[in-house]
Amino acid sequence: MSQPAPLAFTPADGPVREPVTKIGGQPVWQEEPQWPLSRETGEPMRFLGQFALDGGRLACLFMTGHPDDDWIDGTWEPEGGENAVVIQPGGRIPDFVSVRAQAEGPTAGPDHLPRAGKADTAADTTADTETDADADADRVPWQFLGGPGIEPRWLQGEEEPGEGWRLVVQLTDGEPFFLNFGDAGIGYAFLSPDGKEGRFLWQCA
Repeated sequence: MSQPAPLAFTPADGPVREPVTKIGGQPVWQEEPQWPLSRETGEPMRFLGQFALDGGRLACLFMTGHPDDDWIDGTWEPEGGENAVVIQPGGRIPDFVSVRAQAEGPTAGPDHLPRAGKADTAADTTADTETDADADADRVPWQFLGGPGIEPRWLQGEEEPGEGWRLVVQLTDGEPFFLNFGDAGIGYAFLSPDGKEGRFLWQCA
């Protein structure tokens, strides 16, 4: 298993219109817009970010709700209809997600781009370590991009969507925005074995 590099974000100079990894802003559509709708309310989900895949494709991540809104149940479930990962170009929308040809909509905040440097790790909340092994574990980040040989760091039990699904990104709920993954939660986005569908789920403490 490969060691993931910490992922942190810095504010962009302005709107990001290129198909690159970012948090916030508006999605960069490479085909007809496919904005997911909440199963419960029918309203557009909130755009959290987009993440570069191989071949110039993007995984665009959405989730129902806003920190100031009433709680919507099911945002943590990978097939609950309250979150979505849209793959473009050449992706496939799963049956449990409804979409609208809408180019812009609710967003987590202004555009932020990845930056080199320290990100959130367990060491940030741990005052002391007793052994070298504990110290090594504490240096493993909680927020990072997926890739060959990179596995999720589960907050609770393992919940991969299925065999052969690979991690796209693992996100904390406070860097750079509060994303509402429950109490000190962690979000996990995955890509299907054929590269056409995505799934998202979150776990909390």
